[in-house]
Amino acid sequence: MGEAVQRRFTVLTAAVAALGMTATLSGCGGGDSGSGDVTIKLVAADYGTGPANSSEKYWSGVASGFEKENPGVKVDVNVFSWKDVDREVADMVKAGKAPDIAQIGAYADYAKADKLYSADQMLSIRTQANFLSSLTDAGRVDGTLYGLPFVASTRLLFYNEKLFTEAGLAAPETWDDIQRAAAALKAKDVAYPFALPLGPEESQAETLMWLLSGGGGYVDDVGSYDIDSAENVATFRWLRDNLVGKGLVGPVEPGKLDRAKAFEAFTKGQVGMLNGHPTLMEEAQAKGVKVGMVPLPGIEGPTTGSMGVADWMMGFKQNGHRKEIGKFFDYAYSDENVLAFADEYDLLPVTGSASAEMETDAKHAKLREFLAALPNSRLAPFGKTSWAAVSESVKTNIGEAVAPGGSPERVLGSIAAEATRAESAE
Repeated sequence: MGEAVQRRFTVLTAAVAALGMTATLSGCGGGDSGSGDVTIKLVAADYGTGPANSSEKYWSGVASGFEKENPGVKVDVNVFSWKDVDREVADMVKAGKAPDIAQIGAYADYAKADKLYSADQMLSIRTQANFLSSLTDAGRVDGTLYGLPFVASTRLLFYNEKLFTEAGLAAPETWDDIQRAAAALKAKDVAYPFALPLGPEESQAETLMWLLSGGGGYVDDVGSYDIDSAENVATFRWLRDNLVGKGLVGPVEPGKLDRAKAFEAFTKGQVGMLNGHPTLMEEAQAKGVKVGMVPLPGIEGPTTGSMGVADWMMGFKQNGHRKEIGKFFDYAYSDENVLAFADEYDLLPVTGSASAEMETDAKHAKLREFLAALPNSRLAPFGKTSWAAVSESVKTNIGEAVAPGGSPERVLGSIAAEATRAESAE
């Protein structure tokens, strides 16, 4: 997300402090503060690209509004770049100084270590019931919701409409359509007929998209790892033989192509097709690239269950601020706040009411295809503490599966063995 940003600021309600108003939330465990005031510490990731759209501004506004409605509760907001935020929280927890609230990329390790409140210990029934079920399913550990979805996204196949028109192509619906279109684009000297980023940056996501479109996935229907299934092996054989093997993926081999480089090439008009998300749509259109979007093509037709992506909120037990954390979450998950964040960064809301509002508002028309894919989306197995190790193994090794002479059976089998070892260590 750009250069490391390590900002820290404290949002105080000066008027309340000056007047010595010390109202305490009813029902809060007494002893949180001798004065009656309670300060909750929030650590959040920065989704912005610079000072102008830093997430610091968003959280400052939310904290200020919350404080006005909850005299006696102050919010200390700390915003870090995505490069640093997970590590910062891990260091705080290790040092015995856990924040009260964290908005980061993973929650399962903390839940397994009994460091988090469950959703039903914090949230009102209304807030709990408003989350989209496809997202809360991925926020559970042993059936209990600990990871609260904060913001979401889905993936669609993007194609450059100008390049497709010049080559006389229609939008692809199947893998065979992708192969034929890529061949036609190569004949027109398109640099990347199909950009396939399987480098170490985010290849675990690109991999999941393809596994889903081939009828597989990282886990089976009961949530057990199924990485080297017959369907998954067949998917990577197809990629190896029909895209990579036929020279249809561009000048950089997939195992060395990171997502950021592929997206940059798309915004320059050098890519015919790739799997993309809403932010890329905005960036490409801003640079004059007309973007076509369709559901991810599958073997026989469009994929019904797209890949979903979510980031997480969680409440830590250490400081005993359960009631205050819950009230903050109930406030933060109002439609006004959820939609404000989604609007700022072209992402999708995680609640049913905000999703319904976005769907009917004309200003959000460009996001409707992504929004339509969200209820049936499938996410990575975030609830497994082993997922971090498995994800790293995918990022390190998956490019070898599609390399000339590469063996999908061997690579996926190796990753599956890593998953088994990581599972047994949980």
